[in-house]
Formats: sequence, C-alpha cells, structure tokens
Amino acid sequence: MTYSGGVSQVPEALISRFDVHDRKQFEIKLEYQPAGTDETRYLVESYLFLPSSLNIDAETYPRADFYADIHNYVRFKTPVMGLAELLTSDGSPLVWLEAWLRTGLGTEVDVVYHAKLFSCVLRGALRRFATTVESRCDGKKDVDAARSELEEVVLVAGDGMARVLERFRAWLRAVGELRLTEKTRASLRLVDEYVSLLVEQFFRRAVADMGALPRSSQWLTLRKGLMDAVLREESYRKEHRLRSVLSPTGDNEEYMQRLGFLKKFCMNVLFLSARRKQKRQGWEEVLFALAAGVAMAFATAVAFWAQVRFTQASLNFFLIAVVGYMMKDRIKEGLRRIFSRVAATHLYDRTTDLVDPVTARTIGTCEERVDYGGAVKVPPQVTSLRLHDDFTTVSQGELSEMVIRYQKRIVLDARLLPRSERGLTGVTDILRLNVERFLRDMDEPEFALEYVDLEDFSVGRIRGAKRYAVDLVFRFTVEEAGGRKESSQLVRLVLDRNGIQRMQTYPSPGAPDAPAGTGACQPAA
Repeated sequence: MTYSGGVSQVPEALISRFDVHDRKQFEIKLEYQPAGTDETRYLVESYLFLPSSLNIDAETYPRADFYADIHNYVRFKTPVMGLAELLTSDGSPLVWLEAWLRTGLGTEVDVVYHAKLFSCVLRGALRRFATTVESRCDGKKDVDAARSELEEVVLVAGDGMARVLERFRAWLRAVGELRLTEKTRASLRLVDEYVSLLVEQFFRRAVADMGALPRSSQWLTLRKGLMDAVLREESYRKEHRLRSVLSPTGDNEEYMQRLGFLKKFCMNVLFLSARRKQKRQGWEEVLFALAAGVAMAFATAVAFWAQVRFTQASLNFFLIAVVGYMMKDRIKEGLRRIFSRVAATHLYDRTTDLVDPVTARTIGTCEERVDYGGAVKVPPQVTSLRLHDDFTTVSQGELSEMVIRYQKRIVLDARLLPRSERGLTGVTDILRLNVERFLRDMDEPEFALEYVDLEDFSVGRIRGAKRYAVDLVFRFTVEEAGGRKESSQLVRLVLDRNGIQRMQTYPSPGAPDAPAGTGACQPAA
C-alpha cells in the first residue's frame, strides 16, 4: 500500500484531541506518527477521578463492564492530498484507477480498494476546505485579511472539485462497458454515491459558515456557486434513483442510514483489524498451577511425616492427614490470590495484534489494563495538574474519591507501515468512553431554590442545576530512537443525570499561556 503526497514534513510523534461525541460518549483521538525507526512505543495513561457519591468501585464497576463501555477504532491516517494532487500525483488513487483502465494491471479487488481510498482522500480534502472556510469566517480574526483569502479558497475548491468529479465519473462510464462481477459494480456505485454525498455535505457546511458574511454580490456569488454544486449532486442522485436525498419535511431516516453505511463501507480500507490474544490468561494459569504445586508439596510432606511418625493407621494419622489437606486447600487459595495480584500488577488485561487489512501483516500490538482504587499510585505530576482551583486543591486527601487508571501501550513496527512522499503513514486511534454508568446514582439534574425579592420580600423559586465534575488526566509517553518524550493533559467533564453537559480543558505544563477550552455537548463531526 503506497500513498503519495507533496512537500515532505516532520510531524509530531503523537497528537491528541478531545471531544464530546454525544451526550453519553467522550472521545479521544490519538494520532501516532513514527519517525521511521524500527520500533516506536506509545504509552497512554488515563486517570479518572470520580466523586465517591457516584458509587463507582471495583465491585460495582468491574473490569468487564469498563471494557464494555470502551469503543476502540484503530486505522491508518487518511492520506493527505489536495484536489490538484488527486488529478496529477502518481500516488493518487484516481490516477491509479485510470492507469488500470488502460493497462488492466490489477484485480477487481484492487479496483474496489482504490475507489474506496479515493473517496477517503477526497473526504479529507473536503474536510480541510470546510475547516478553512470556517476559520476565515471567524469573527475573531482580521476580517479583511481573512476574506481576501476566502474568495480564492472557494473558487479553487469549486473548480478543482468539478474537475475531479468529471474525471472520476468519466472513468465510471468507461468501466461500465467492461465485464465485471455484480459485486464490483455495486461497490463502485456505492462509492459514487458516497462521493456525491461528501460534496453535498461539506459544501453545504461551507455555505452555512459563510452566512455571517455581508450580503454583497461578491459573497452571494460565491455561496451560490457552492450551492449550485450541491444541487447538481442532488439531481445526480435523483437521476440514478438513489434515495439519499434530503427532505425538508420528512425525518430523513433513510438518508442518515445510507450516509452512515456508506461511510463505514468506504473507510473500512483504512481500519486495522484486531486479533485478540489471551496473554495474561496463559501466565495466570502457569502461576495458579505453581500455587497448586506448592500446596500439594506441603500436603505430601505432611503425609510422609505422619506416616513415619505413626507407622500404623490410627486416629492420629487420620487427623494429621485431614489437617494437612485443610492447610493445603488454604495455601492453594492464598497463593492464587497473591499470584492474581502479582499478575494484575505486572501483566496487561488484554493483548491485541494490529493487522494491516491489505497485506494481512501484523504491524504492531496493543496492550490494555485497568486498575482501581488502592492499586493505583497517582504520580505527583498528575496530582499537580489538578491544583487549578481551591476545590480540587483542598479535596485531595480530604474528600474520598475513586481513581481508575486505564493504560494502553501501543508498539508499532515502522518498517511495515505504508510510506508516502510525505513519509510514513501514521495510525489514528479513536477511543470512546461511555459515561452512562457514572450517571446512575446521580441526583435529579434540577432543583427549585427559594429566592427572596429585595423590593417586596416576596418568596419565589429559581432554578438550581445539580452537576458533577469528573477529572480525567492523560499522560502520553513516546519512546523511539533511544529518546523519550512525555506530555500530559487535564480534561474535566461536567455531568448530570442526562449525560455530558460540557467539557473543559486546562493548559498543559510548558504551555502556561494556552487558554483553557470549553466544549459544549455537540456531536462530533
């Protein structure tokens, strides 16, 4: 698998992003970017500080439930290409498809793969375009300078998209005359539909962001040009009898269903498959067998001693044998508990192989573990991050709270990662934590508070919101080329019984001037 790009860059080894995915899910997106060494190790440590009133501990929220609330997606980073590169670069999936049509070098599986990859790359280009438009329309920036660039950005995107769609659909028409299997034809039709929806989705988003611009003819012309492209794609889907068309009056259930399916269908070429291994279970079985052996050795030694001491079968021999067996049973169970704690301290709960979906080669491993309460030793660096206000400063050690530590260790073999002109293709790790279990023992989200009017001393009631703060501290460690880098980040989730109300991020050490961010509960894009 080879990707192509433009100017070479040296990206950061690990980039983290935090977001509220929906009312019940908090999302962490990690981008691992090896520098090209043989092996790179990433350690992600997450510390959850939960108020004791939420009734969360190892018994009420065991490991199996915690892992059930974590949804993990690991995939290759989407190759970065502009619209112009899609038309000209040797590594462009569109250029590959056109070359296949001329030479026939490649199977139908390769054709479907590159068609899907084309839609993924196009999605990335459109997303960057929409983000650029949003930033240029941001009222906090220099309006005149930003808008002077906006016109060129919109015109280049509109012209580039028209040429990309023309080339791709000309290729589709030519492929329609070939003798391909029905599955291949259906796959290409779905890719075409997804590409059409992508243009509509991101161009419509750009038009909405430009709504704050003046109603002058210049900006109206730009918005009209984008909307014309949206309407052309809508008409294109209607002509091909596709039901993924928005209805102003309906619930658009089928539109959302098709959009979700098409996204998964096309982007699955980037997702790594996971092969779970029971590494810890094997070691635990060995330790438990050792515990049984030690207990049996004790019981056998007692039996031999009794046989020597009492040469004939007697009541004394019988009692000693029974007591020896009782001690053997207790020794075995005691050693099992000790070895189980040792395994929990030094071994990971789950081990997974990360497999390239194209080459079927294992490119790395992922190990995970969860610890609770007393088993968690909170480092001073983590504690110091939470000293940002008086509440958290005095509550540590004064008020009880449950600490859950989730660790994840990723090892990537850079030699097996796809390579492009920009360097190695990294891996994106998306992890979503469902917080619904945290909400079960919360109080009602709203209370009525008595309020006295100062003018006539009448008594009324005002609204009082009952919410809970859950702190999450993340520590990231990267080891490669003999070096080691560490960083940390504090995130606070404000919850009530209905779910996540907002997210707050705090400046990391080394970046004291970075403003703290607040994320309202909005679905992630």
